[in-house]
Amino acid sequence: MGTLEWPLRIVGSSSERSVEIEATVDTGAFYSVVPALLLHEIGVERSARRRMRLADGRIVDADFGEARVTVNGESVTTLVAFGEDDAPSLLGAYTLEGLALAVAPVDQHLIPRGPSLGEGIALGVRE
Repeated sequence: MGTLEWPLRIVGSSSERSVEIEATVDTGAFYSVVPALLLHEIGVERSARRRMRLADGRIVDADFGEARVTVNGESVTTLVAFGEDDAPSLLGAYTLEGLALAVAPVDQHLIPRGPSLGEGIALGVRE
């Protein structure tokens, strides 16, 4: 799969400040990552520290906070990692799942993720 850039709006969970950014959609990354300076500007507070592996194989202890992310008109509160200030923003699988979005592999864009067979949707009917 090639690189996919997608616009999103991010809002600090404890403020009304927001910013629109372009993020690289990275389904191989579990968490979304946004430069720390940008997260500070919109009022995202550090609330956790977790170990994570970067794309280059390094393992780092990263700070995390909660932010509200909006993509294609859908919003979710999600964990975001405080990235290096000169690093690109990444839209990771955790946030994509929360937004019920998937990457269309052929067209290279985000699409709503609907229920599929085998996902275990409870219908209230016994077989």
